[in-house]
Amino acid sequence: MSRMLNLIAAHAIAIAHALFIAFVVLGGLLVLRWPRLMWIHLPAAAWGMLVEFAGWYCPLTRWENHFLRAAGRSGYDGAFLNQYLMPLIYPSGLTRGTEIVLGVFVLAINAGVYVRVFR
Repeated sequence: MSRMLNLIAAHAIAIAHALFIAFVVLGGLLVLRWPRLMWIHLPAAAWGMLVEFAGWYCPLTRWENHFLRAAGRSGYDGAFLNQYLMPLIYPSGLTRGTEIVLGVFVLAINAGVYVRVFR
């Protein structure tokens, strides 16, 4: 695979990663409109919270890094994705305590939504 294709793959995975995170955090709001989406959102939200609470390394991150290395890059630099998307996925100074707070935040948002859905 060429360097350019590897870079495109890395960026595509980063976009998918950001969309997944948005779905985990805010997907419950879609469930208010389309309740059947709950069967997709609940496992996604559970996975997102589990990754935060357990301190796991998301598999999407591994694939992003794999394709970046294959493209000859060691990190993110300059591009729109790198400037605006990467800090959302990988904030600087992310500590274990912050991960727990993020997990609780996701849990609180989704618990509130699902209480309303099940009423």
